[in-house]
Amino acid sequence: MGFFGTKSSLLAFHLGLIAGFISTFYLVGNLIWEGTPRPGTQPPHGFRDPEWIVERSALFSVAHPHLAGEEGNVADELYDKVRILCWVMTSPKNLESKARHVKATWSRHCNVVLFMSSEQDDSFPTVGLETKEGRDQLYWKTIRAFQYVQQHHFEQADWFLKADDDTFVVVDNLRWLLSNYTPERPIYFGKRFRPFAKQGYMSGGAGYVLSKEALQRFVTGFDSKVCSHTTSVEDLALGQCMEKMGVEAGDSRDTEGRETFHPFVPESHLTGKFSKSFWYWNYCYYPIVEGPQCCSDLAVSFHYVSSELMYTLEYLTYHLRAYGYRYRYHPPLPENAARLQPHPQGIPMERTNATALQAEKNI
Repeated sequence: MGFFGTKSSLLAFHLGLIAGFISTFYLVGNLIWEGTPRPGTQPPHGFRDPEWIVERSALFSVAHPHLAGEEGNVADELYDKVRILCWVMTSPKNLESKARHVKATWSRHCNVVLFMSSEQDDSFPTVGLETKEGRDQLYWKTIRAFQYVQQHHFEQADWFLKADDDTFVVVDNLRWLLSNYTPERPIYFGKRFRPFAKQGYMSGGAGYVLSKEALQRFVTGFDSKVCSHTTSVEDLALGQCMEKMGVEAGDSRDTEGRETFHPFVPESHLTGKFSKSFWYWNYCYYPIVEGPQCCSDLAVSFHYVSSELMYTLEYLTYHLRAYGYRYRYHPPLPENAARLQPHPQGIPMERTNATALQAEKNI
């Protein structure tokens, strides 16, 4: 009896060891196979999306985002006086790999955000422009995007920014630049190139921003047949239309003559050396400066930014500080800023039926 009891106990013990080994192997195997998410494929730990008001696939920022305890009275003032609608050129295949990282970082600082795609996606959301995808479709998408903005959101912003889904924009620096102008002036800004247009044109990748009057003239240009889709080269074609419609190509350099819009990632401008045969030398409207003086301390944009770099630039822009210093470059607000009228905060009457939602916490 004792022998059989001992045998049963040993059998149960060994079965328990085997079951435990299998369970542990399965658990550890799942963790290994799932792997650690690659940096940039999801927002950083503790990252929370802002609250958005959603209407017609547009995202309206509920309030100007701030870090807790940070004083931002001047930025808040400009947020109300210089309203910027940002529309981002994207595609169905880029929503997860690129657009969602724009949504989680710099676009939060825009007053209104629209993601323009060939297809409508209510869950993201995106505006469907009913175009095809591909580089040969970029100007069609741009034309239809600006027409859509003019039709549905013209009165909800003063300036209208176009950016790609791999462009990073410091929207607060852009507001400072634009505060020296009125939205009624026919003007647009960006990284200015010089060939093929008398006054030059703005690089598409670095992003460009149109005043309210410039947007109206661009749309009118197609309504009146003054402008047409003659080429798929989006930025050049838009610049040629602007010239025909009497829209000025503005100087976006800072008060020390340094560039604010940039068509490459920061390291290319700061540490790289452009070959003398590189096309860039023949395209730039203003003299190229390489090294630390390449870029304004109030830089506005960089292009070819990966999803990982989106979060790095957001951190460097809004978090990293050297203790005990006052910024070396701290230009005052332009005199024109005092003449700009703030717009009432809160939800306009035309948006009282909009649905409020917390943008996806688990992007």
